[in-house]
Amino acid sequence: MNQPVFGHVGSYRPGDTFRNRIELAFSGLHRPRRAGVCGTQQLGAESIVLAGQYEDDVFDEDEIRYAGNGGRDAKSGHQLTDQVAVGTNLALLKSQETGQPVRVLRKVPAEDGGADVYRYEGLYQIVDSSYGPGKSGFNVFVFRLRPII
Repeated sequence: MNQPVFGHVGSYRPGDTFRNRIELAFSGLHRPRRAGVCGTQQLGAESIVLAGQYEDDVFDEDEIRYAGNGGRDAKSGHQLTDQVAVGTNLALLKSQETGQPVRVLRKVPAEDGGADVYRYEGLYQIVDSSYGPGKSGFNVFVFRLRPII
């Protein structure tokens, strides 16, 4: 198993794009091929991917609001149940506690109009979190991330 890396990986820098999740995994920027969070509850989150799957995710230039994991209908993206403090949600809470950087990747339209790509947005820090009703009325974790300049 690869050792966790908190911060930039290799020579990859913000703006670099990847055709799919397999390329992301091979690059080491985000190793899981499906999960949106790479990390453990003991060490924290190394990276996250915003892929438009959670209705409570918001990406702004100054701040990201990233919904935690769980309780979502895979087809519609709507919450069906409350999220719970387990697994990757605990990894994100640990990163908030430690202040370690989190790599952020985002699914975006390709510049050439082809298939969507994954773009490395850079390093962010989790500055706050909340737990309460989301858009569908179920309790969700929302993590606030700000870019590290």
